[in-house]
Amino acid sequence: MVKTSPLFDTPLPPPQELRWLYVDFNSYFASVEQQLSPELRGKPVAVVPVETDSTCAIAASYEAKAFGVKTGTPIYEAKKMCPGLICVLARHEHYVDFHDRIIEEVDRHIPVTDVCSIDEVACSLMKNERSAERVTEIARAIKAGLAANIGPYVRCSIGASSNRYLAKVATDLQKPDGFTILPPAALPVKLYGLQLRDLPGIGANMEKRLNAAGIRTVETLFHYPPKHLRAVWGSIWGEKMWYMLRGYDLKQEETARRSIGHSHVLPPELRPPEKAHDVARRLTMKCAARLRRMDYYARSFHLSVRLDDGPRYALDGKCEPAQDSFVFLKMMDEMWARLMQEVKNKRVKKISVTVEGLTPAADLNAQPDLFAPAPQETKTRGRNEKISKAMDKLNHKFGRDTVLVGMTPAQGKTLPGTKIAFTRIPDAEEFLE
Repeated sequence: MVKTSPLFDTPLPPPQELRWLYVDFNSYFASVEQQLSPELRGKPVAVVPVETDSTCAIAASYEAKAFGVKTGTPIYEAKKMCPGLICVLARHEHYVDFHDRIIEEVDRHIPVTDVCSIDEVACSLMKNERSAERVTEIARAIKAGLAANIGPYVRCSIGASSNRYLAKVATDLQKPDGFTILPPAALPVKLYGLQLRDLPGIGANMEKRLNAAGIRTVETLFHYPPKHLRAVWGSIWGEKMWYMLRGYDLKQEETARRSIGHSHVLPPELRPPEKAHDVARRLTMKCAARLRRMDYYARSFHLSVRLDDGPRYALDGKCEPAQDSFVFLKMMDEMWARLMQEVKNKRVKKISVTVEGLTPAADLNAQPDLFAPAPQETKTRGRNEKISKAMDKLNHKFGRDTVLVGMTPAQGKTLPGTKIAFTRIPDAEEFLE
């Protein structure tokens, strides 16, 4: 029987074949560290953002996971759980380098359709690749190529199914270094042994909402009507879940970029207001440099700080479309002064800066601005933009923080560099910004 859905303009045929292959790298940051450093191999490793026991693990090797250490575990607790734990300071530039090499290697065996995160990729299967036998051959070739050309300690789990969502679920069924095919014929029974939290998109808060609606098992979830799931989720995602669990291959939605941001949890020595201000300036310069490299202009700036004792404060400001560092640094300095006056110069634990209201340069130049700045201001903006771009070239050629605004290179070197977010992989150039 052919199903129809308000999500689609045309009827959906029942899924019959494998359509996606998903590659998920196991304990990625920790695995890269073990590949780079032989002395870490076979030992419990936690990758940390700063060298202090008050921080949390951002990755744990499988040897550490055997003791219960996982992402988010406070290090002071992790060391009690695993007395032999080795803490390694994160080296994000290496993780991006390995990521680029991994993508190239996977692409040798099957084209990479989407890079989903720093450690996950999705590959659409062509018609002649959709049999279990052919998928198995591809998976084995990927694993062999990674071991030979990237390193045997950078392992992955591979899943295949009729849609990308279930292919990702399949990667979690056998870790580490697993391979699982989740065919449409095995649905839904193959999923019934999973916990709700095993399904991507269901975190602690959503699990509570599902439980409140009487959904405590995957089997119950599977039999819930799509409109009811939409109501539970409070969004169309609930209805999409109904179709994805049945193997339907939903079209991925394209999203437009709306903002560029950076945030950093400060180590204790950088939490005094005057040093935290330097971090805020450094993050602001990184945002502006990314704007220029991606050829966007921004219309607003957002600054947020979280204090050592917990409270969060934030300010926003609007501006004419800009991409030079000077505009945003001026806005940040003014906001910082106002915030510090309000919080009585207390110590700062976390800083976030974001530029929003993005417009591609090509679109901006194609549309005349009825409210353009006065000629002198336009001239100043143009000069500052040229200076900012010249600084970018120097930093890319001679190294990060060769030239900074309002601080010395020595000051810049002590401040945070580029970090990897779960869903954003920095370009190699970003480590020079």
